[in-house]
Amino acid sequence: MSLVNHSTKEITAKIVYYGPGRCGKTTNLQYVFSRLPEERRGKIVSLATEKDRTLFFDFLPLDVGPISGFQTRFQLYTVPGQVYYNATRRLVLQGADGVVFVADSQRNLMDENRESLDNLRDNLSSWGMTLEELPLVFQYNKRDLPDLALPSELARLLDVGSRPAFEGVAVQGRGVLDTLRAIGFMVMQRLAGVEIR
Repeated sequence: MSLVNHSTKEITAKIVYYGPGRCGKTTNLQYVFSRLPEERRGKIVSLATEKDRTLFFDFLPLDVGPISGFQTRFQLYTVPGQVYYNATRRLVLQGADGVVFVADSQRNLMDENRESLDNLRDNLSSWGMTLEELPLVFQYNKRDLPDLALPSELARLLDVGSRPAFEGVAVQGRGVLDTLRAIGFMVMQRLAGVEIR
């Protein structure tokens, strides 16, 4: 749920990058962070676990106008990919305004993608939310590796439907900003439909 600060005339929206371990969530955020001017981003915070990382930073988006006179700031988070950090995943997901699901395109990791999406659904339900009511964008990452599932196979496996989906190579920045623009636009549309009080 977005935070509205009336004194600063600012809305802060939370976008969470979700997906299986080592699918490229962290790489997506690191690429976005590296491309933003210093004056438009906050500090990047990394909460390292034994085998995984959760990243967080906020930024003032480029080319985004005000909503009802309020400036919009996005906070971007990743969740740890490992299943045994599910409590952390659930906490990071609390209050999300939008989700980017990063899928690993390698054919041998299709089960992990499906399990992670099911886990996302379960964790959202613990906060009284459903995937269907939340802005959601898919990214098919690691498109530079051999033995990949076709985008159509990934769309069918993940039941993408009419949701936006982008092919990506996060280590090269390919598809990263397109994915962020799409989820940012969807979150902004949703916020614009909510009356600011």
